[in-house]
Order: sequence, then structure tokens, then C-alpha cells
Amino acid sequence: MSSKSHKDLVAQTGVMKGLHSGMGLAAKGMVIAFVVFTILNVDFASGVYSAIRSWVESTLSWYYIAIAMFLMFVCLFLMFSKYGGIRLGSDDSRPEFSNFSWFSMLFSAGVGIGILFFGVAEPVFYFDNSGGFGYPNNPHADAVGVTELDHHRAIYAMRTTYFHWGFHGWAIYVIIGLCLAYFGFRKNLPLTLRSALFPMIGDKIYGPIGHAVDLLAVFGTVFGVATSLGLGVSQMATGLNVLFGVDPGITTQVILITVISIVATFSAVSGVGNGIRIISEWNIWLSMVLLAFFLLFGPTQWLLGFFVTSIGDYIWNVVPMGFWTAGSPAEIAWQGGWTIFYWGWWISWGPFVGMFIARISRGRTIREFMLGVMFVPTTIAFFWLCMFGGNAIYMELFAAGGPGTAGIIDIVMAWNLPGALYGTIDQLTTIEVIKWAMSALATLLLATWFITSSDSGTLVITTMLSMGDDDPPQRFRIVWGMGEGFVAAVLLLAGGLGALQTASIAAALPISVVLVVMAVGLLKSLAEDSSYEDLGARSLATA
Repeated sequence: MSSKSHKDLVAQTGVMKGLHSGMGLAAKGMVIAFVVFTILNVDFASGVYSAIRSWVESTLSWYYIAIAMFLMFVCLFLMFSKYGGIRLGSDDSRPEFSNFSWFSMLFSAGVGIGILFFGVAEPVFYFDNSGGFGYPNNPHADAVGVTELDHHRAIYAMRTTYFHWGFHGWAIYVIIGLCLAYFGFRKNLPLTLRSALFPMIGDKIYGPIGHAVDLLAVFGTVFGVATSLGLGVSQMATGLNVLFGVDPGITTQVILITVISIVATFSAVSGVGNGIRIISEWNIWLSMVLLAFFLLFGPTQWLLGFFVTSIGDYIWNVVPMGFWTAGSPAEIAWQGGWTIFYWGWWISWGPFVGMFIARISRGRTIREFMLGVMFVPTTIAFFWLCMFGGNAIYMELFAAGGPGTAGIIDIVMAWNLPGALYGTIDQLTTIEVIKWAMSALATLLLATWFITSSDSGTLVITTMLSMGDDDPPQRFRIVWGMGEGFVAAVLLLAGGLGALQTASIAAALPISVVLVVMAVGLLKSLAEDSSYEDLGARSLATA
């Protein structure tokens, strides 16, 4: 397809052998510069990043909303289009991984740690009606007069939670993953973000434009994983405090970061087929045990009915919710702090998760890819969120002192998000040994979900810097795997993790522009691809 070979751009000798030397040096320099700038004056850096993010949220909310809706409709079109039978690879290629392994890795890389962290806290926040943060907890419910802490508001709470973890977010991952898999495996271009721009700029992808796009993806991956790791160990430390009385302070959190980074690096070095796949599969099995606890020890019949009702409500309202833009200052503040924040976070993580999804999807058809990536992880996530959030909401609905007095709302509104999960487990059973075991399992899962995010991120970074080599040199996986942990630990000690998380969200703006170009380029390339006609003729001949 291209007149150039990306392999010619990779160093053949020296310490950078196996990587694009310029990209490798630029990536390290970029990471060091942002970390140093942040820790030298955390307050100043935080102010700069926050000002950029606030401007994006207040000025470009409509743009982010339009991007999310556009990508979701592109996904629906491709899912049912004539291009669905095209394979992501040669016509005779077949999937590398079983469906279970594939789904496990999709879920682990995409949403695993997020829904464990927010699974209780977010639905409970939307259920509350106190407006304790200066804006309504749930303007979607308030707008139609559903302001009492009752079953109707509970449905709205789950609808809003599903909205932020559902089809709109996954559409971002799907488009990036499909573009990379199609151009990388079908068109034999490098498995990097730049390749999706080939229909628009041709061989210029190997020049400064391509380098800038890939470095932007490296930025989102490094700081996305590092800030999530740093912020997430607070919940693991809370779990260790519940279990063993360990001080959940900075020292414990740095030790956790170190241990997780070492394990994740070993996993990344062993490759996708070994460490990453095995840990991802174990995550799913262990998660099933925790889910079973929430389902069986909670109000089982009520939870299942609540799940069916809330899913139907989400599906019925997902399109109008996607087009909703805030009107009043309070609603604008809420939408910026939640919906636009989420869309920015999904976009900033898009290159990382999308590339990992592409890496594990070689040999699948476009339709199989679309259906599998769009619906399986979201269905699992919805059930998870309903079991976790539903239990907490049930406790608040039927609390002995009246609705809203069970204590979970108090934990969330005190912004002790790590404690909300353990507070719910504590109220689900009076059997101490089960309570302890489930708290231990939740803490273990927090660690293993983070390991799969970190090792996936390491593989993605080194794949991009090696110009698409899906088996990048192991020594660079070690460097970047430990580097992610080092960045997280340094920022945690300096108090700059929140600032870098804000910077990562701000970086979603240029990535979103690349996303639109990618989607248009993919549609253009598919329209010029005659493969689907050959597939159709072959099917008719067989019939």
C-alpha cells in the first residue's frame, strides 16, 4: 500500500536497536519534561492544566458531545454494513485467541479497574439529591422532577452511570482499534496510530505529522496509566487498612506502586499470549466470585429486576442523553465535571486501549470485531455496575432510619470514593470471615486489574516506538514498564498526580481531532476496498 517501509525507520544497531531512535528519545524527553515541570511547582502546574481543562469543558462541551455521537453512529453503520465480512488480516487469517481470552483482555484493558473503583460510588452519587458540590447530583433526574430518594431516582442514577460507561465511550475504543487493526493487518502498515491517517496524507505518515500523532498517543498512555496507578493505589491502601490495619499513607502506596510495576513488567516481557492473557483470564474468574457475592448476599430478586429495568431505560434514552447539552450554570458545571470529563478520559485512553484491542484482534472479521468489542464488555460492565451500585442504592432506599441514612451516601459525599466499596461489603453480611474474604478479593482485584492496565500500556508504548512491531524488544518493555511506575511514584510523592490527570484530559482535545480524521479515513479506505465484493461473490459461489 505504501511505497515506504516502516522497518527502514527502526534502528538496526546500537542501544536503540529495534526502536525508532528519534521517537524513543523524544518520548523519554517529553515524559521527563512534563514530570519535572509538574513537580517543580505543583500548584502552578495544576493551575495551568486546570485552566486548559476548564476552558475545554466550558467552551467545547458541544464538540465532545458531537464527537461521541458521531463515532457511535459510525460504529453502528460499520456493524451492519457490507464491509462486515472483511477480515482484519489476510482472507485466510483466523483469530489468535479464543473468545474467552479475547473478551477477558478486552474487559481488562478497557474498563476493569474503573468500574471496580467507581462501581459503588458513581451510582450512589447520582442517586443522592443533596447537591453538595455546588451543582445537582443528577440533572437528568432533576429536570423531570424526580428529586426524591425513591426507586425512580435509582433508575435515573443507573441510567446516567451506564451512559458514562456504555456505548459512547466504547465507540471511541472501537474506532481506534478497528482503524489500527485494518490498516496494520489488512494493509500491512505499521501498528501505530499514524497508519490510520494514510488515506488522508499518504507516505507523510512517516514524517513529522506521524511522529507527532504517535507521541501524543504515548503521552496519553504513559500519563493515563501512571496517574490511574497512582490514584488507584489509594483504594488498595484503604483495603489493606480494612484487612490488616496497615497505614494507608504515602509509604504504603509507593510500595504498592513498586510491587505492581514489577509484576506488570514481568507480564509485559512475557508477551500477550502468556502473562497478559493469563492475568486477564484470572481477573474474569475472580471477578465472577466477587459479583456472585454481591448478587447472592444482596437482594437477589430486586437486583435482577432492577438490572432489567435500568438496562431497558438506558437503551430507550441513550440517544437523547447523548445529544443533551447543559443550559444553566449549575448544569454546565455538572456536565463538565462528569460527562465531558468522561468523554475526555475515554479519548485520552483511546490510543492505548484501541491499539491493545487491535493487537489481540488479528484474524477477526469487522462485524465480529464490532459486535464483540462494542457489546460484550459493555454488557459485563452494566451488570457489574448494577450489582455494586444497586446494592448500595438498595441499602439507602430501605435504610432503617429512612431513605438516605445507610451511610454509603455519606462516604461518597465526603469524597471517600475508595471507602464506598468496602463500606458496601461491610453491610452486605454479618459473617466476619466472608466480609474479610470479599474485602481481600476486592483488594486483590484492584491490584490485578492495575497490572493488566500497566502491562498492556507498556506493550502499547513499545509497539508504537518500534514502529508497529507487535513483539517489541524486551529490554524496552522493562524500561517503560518500570518507568510508568517511577512516574506514578514521583508524582504521588510530589502531590502532582491530580495535576497530571487533568493534563491527560486536556490532551484529549488534539487526540479527538485525530479521531475524526481516522474515522473519515477508514470509511474512505473501506469504500475503495473491493474485498467485500470478492467475499460476496465467493459466498454466492459456495451457495
